[in-house]
Amino acid sequence: MIYCEGDEPRDMMCLLKGKVKIYKDGVGRCQIIRMIKPVQYFAYRAGFAQEPYLTCASAFEACTVCIIPLDVVEQLIFCNPNLAMFFIKQLSIDLGIADERTVSLTQKHIRGRLSESLLFLRDNYGLEEDGATISVYLSREDLASLSNMTTSNAIRTLMMFVSEHIIAIDGRKIRIIDEDRLRKISRRG
Repeated sequence: MIYCEGDEPRDMMCLLKGKVKIYKDGVGRCQIIRMIKPVQYFAYRAGFAQEPYLTCASAFEACTVCIIPLDVVEQLIFCNPNLAMFFIKQLSIDLGIADERTVSLTQKHIRGRLSESLLFLRDNYGLEEDGATISVYLSREDLASLSNMTTSNAIRTLMMFVSEHIIAIDGRKIRIIDEDRLRKISRRG
């Protein structure tokens, strides 16, 4: 755990190495809101809003996180309008992504949501040396949480994608075989 819902924010964080998920516990299961990649800042929105964290953050592989006290960040922002614009731009980008994800997760069918999540992971974390295997190993539960579905639906849909030769699975490794079809499924929802 990096921080918990309800904690008072004192620091801004930057992920230097590893992978972090930002999530919210719900009724019976959690929803992954965002995935943080190196070198990305996080945990500052609540501080700027002067409210407790609304989400939780945890590492799902070994991480190195740089912690910068929020009072230091605020002092730097007051002295540097370019830094203030950087954070305004970053918050605006994050809000746009959140808006798009809300529509996708509520309006797309299961196949569209899962294909979108696989493409998101590919775009966010890249591919291994083979040029096809996504460079992140999520549990089926985490993949389901990212796609706003039950674990059993995620597993069933993954197996459909395997039988349709869209992806291949080896444990937690997912290799994309037919990216064009995956993108079409994501677009159609």
